[in-house]
Amino acid sequence: MIVKEEFLSKLRRYFSLNLYEVKIWTALLSRGVSTAGELSDIANVPRSRSYDVLESLEKKGFVVMKLGKPIKYLAVSPKEVLERVKKNVNEEAKEQIGKLEELKKTDVIEELNTLYTQGIELVEPADLSGSLKGRHNLYNHLELTIRDAEESVSIMTTSQGLMRKIEGFKPTFEKLKKRGVKIRIAAPLTKESLELVKEMTGIAEVKHIDGKARFIVVDGKEVMFMIMDDATVHPTYDVGIWVNSPFFSSALENLFNIAWKGMKPLTEFAKKH
Repeated sequence: MIVKEEFLSKLRRYFSLNLYEVKIWTALLSRGVSTAGELSDIANVPRSRSYDVLESLEKKGFVVMKLGKPIKYLAVSPKEVLERVKKNVNEEAKEQIGKLEELKKTDVIEELNTLYTQGIELVEPADLSGSLKGRHNLYNHLELTIRDAEESVSIMTTSQGLMRKIEGFKPTFEKLKKRGVKIRIAAPLTKESLELVKEMTGIAEVKHIDGKARFIVVDGKEVMFMIMDDATVHPTYDVGIWVNSPFFSSALENLFNIAWKGMKPLTEFAKKH
């Protein structure tokens, strides 16, 4: 049986299986029912491992063991497997969330916070910076940085970046607005983004720019700037630099303030489109 490596990689990613598991599983799917020895030969998996792999797949709900001699294994319908995996992931997530909620009631968090506070005091200001790779990591750190804002959040982004940030951070922006934080967003507005931007009315001030830039300044103290063009880079390879430097951040925000005065307000852009 020949199965493309790309297909096996997808199965490993979607179903959280190891290489031997996806090989044995796909081999069994191609046969419907089979013995461990037969599957070992078909999938090119060592016989010494095939029984362990099948036992693991059985526990996960991918296969059913048929009683008798020799022992045979029956493939479960992929649709049923998908539902079982979803159920298991959901149950595991609930269990993990429950553990984390319980953790809040213990003194572990306080001890961790004490360690962090003591440690951060020893860090030189120049060391409070870092790089992040992958848009998922970038946006996780962005949300963390924005969430702690006390006075202002200034954002300059692309048209696609604007829509991603509104869709991903709107609840956070709403909470900041209630706390009195001033939110300004500059981006190339388009017909596609206009309706989404209107949802930010009363939450953030949005203006149109013709250029391209990707950075966020929080309270004039922290900066996150992306060094790649999001129109050409794959999200996995997007890169951002985070800097906790009031001197650099305030200088960048001053430049933003100067540019902000010359930008086209949302209402003016909307009238023409």
